[in-house]
Amino acid sequence: MSWNPALEPACPDEVSIDSIETLIVPRSRDLGGFEVRRALPAPKRQMVGPFIFFDQVGPAELLTGQGIDVRPHPHIGLGTVTYLYRGDFHHQDSTGADQMIHPGAVNWMVAGRGVTHSERTTPEGRSGPQSLLGVQTWVALPESHEDVAPSFEHHGKESLPVIEDRGVSVRLILGRAYGENAPATMFSDTFYADVALEAGRLLPMPDDHEDRGIYIIEGSILIAGQEFSASQMMVFRPGDKITVAAGSRGARLMILGGATFGGPRYIWWNFVASSQERIEEAKAQWRAQNWGKGRFDLPINDRNEHIPLPD
Repeated sequence: MSWNPALEPACPDEVSIDSIETLIVPRSRDLGGFEVRRALPAPKRQMVGPFIFFDQVGPAELLTGQGIDVRPHPHIGLGTVTYLYRGDFHHQDSTGADQMIHPGAVNWMVAGRGVTHSERTTPEGRSGPQSLLGVQTWVALPESHEDVAPSFEHHGKESLPVIEDRGVSVRLILGRAYGENAPATMFSDTFYADVALEAGRLLPMPDDHEDRGIYIIEGSILIAGQEFSASQMMVFRPGDKITVAAGSRGARLMILGGATFGGPRYIWWNFVASSQERIEEAKAQWRAQNWGKGRFDLPINDRNEHIPLPD
């Protein structure tokens, strides 16, 4: 497949540094044995398209016996996206989903009116050392779909579209870009892709989406001659044509964006909503622990514990 054949080789020099509307340096948190870097929400930028939460998990080297143990917890008003570069773990949720995720695959869980899920390393995964690196994001749902029934989709690595050309590889995780469509069911215009660039190679950003951002996982990129390194997010001005070049060590990127929402979203703990009233109702329902009789239930095979509502 041709890679944007109209692209001129000099495009990176034509991009103004002013095209970067927001530069985000993520906050780091130590979760005991590994770091999480949170790029969204940021003080100057709540969302990029529908993306309202963006966490880089790792890189981490987990010793024998170590692993992830995220107890059952709730969500409303969003979809969660899990994508791994290294490592694996086990997802279970109240829709009945029971799914391992491995590098290059995608787990897409739509919370809608309410879902509960857990994420854990299996006993087999703890039997030896394991590297872990991945990204978890939340996609806010439009008001018309905030109360849809919860659902879960898993799409294996082989089912995701891949666009390759001259040292550029793009795996489309969600939505549409570069003439391809990913298989997960979306509720608003979205794109989200894993990009690998060899040193000096060029990536033209999709120009048919209003909001567009890049997060650097590894390596570096050049924009208008300025170098940006790993663990930074750039959000670009709508309408500008953007092409970036990989630095001397190449680059691994997440590109993301889509349609701008009509208004901000309220976000509290694991809840996203268009109104504070929706969040207060979800808080009351989770506090009540009335499993299976209201908004929330627990995963079928992970019912012995849960994360309580924060004070």
